[in-house]
Amino acid sequence: MAYSIAQLNQMGQDDFVAALGAVFEDTPTIAREAWTQRPFTDVTDLHQAMVDVVNVMTQAERLALICAHPDLGSKAKMADASVQEQASVGLDHLTPEEYERFHRLNQAYKEKFGFPFIIAVKKHTKTSILAAFDRRLQNPPDVEMTQALAEITQIAQFRLVAIVTPM
Repeated sequence: MAYSIAQLNQMGQDDFVAALGAVFEDTPTIAREAWTQRPFTDVTDLHQAMVDVVNVMTQAERLALICAHPDLGSKAKMADASVQEQASVGLDHLTPEEYERFHRLNQAYKEKFGFPFIIAVKKHTKTSILAAFDRRLQNPPDVEMTQALAEITQIAQFRLVAIVTPM
């Protein structure tokens, strides 16, 4: 369902969280806390309020946010938005060889960093995602945590734009 900024600004906290709680994967607390920053002038303002909540999270809370995301190309249960995002680049129809490669890369990444590989798939293809895996596996953990959070905020922006209608 789509909402205008005016509608979101008028919602009680529970309705606001019901509408936007899935914008940040499995972390409705972000919407709950952003609600206190109303009124929002536009989707950019709303997104920034949500990012501000992420920016003041503890390291453990940020790690939990990252870990809430599914592996790419996984057959595991995931949020509807993740299913649609992954399907948009064909990650729901991998060949057995592609599935094996994604599985191997996901495992190597999690073993090295302790959290799943996150990328805003809407900006990518299967090929560019695989290249990003190879490149980012070379990063140190602090760089990858920063990158994962940047990707998450990009994903959230895409999700908000899909939910919030222009005036």
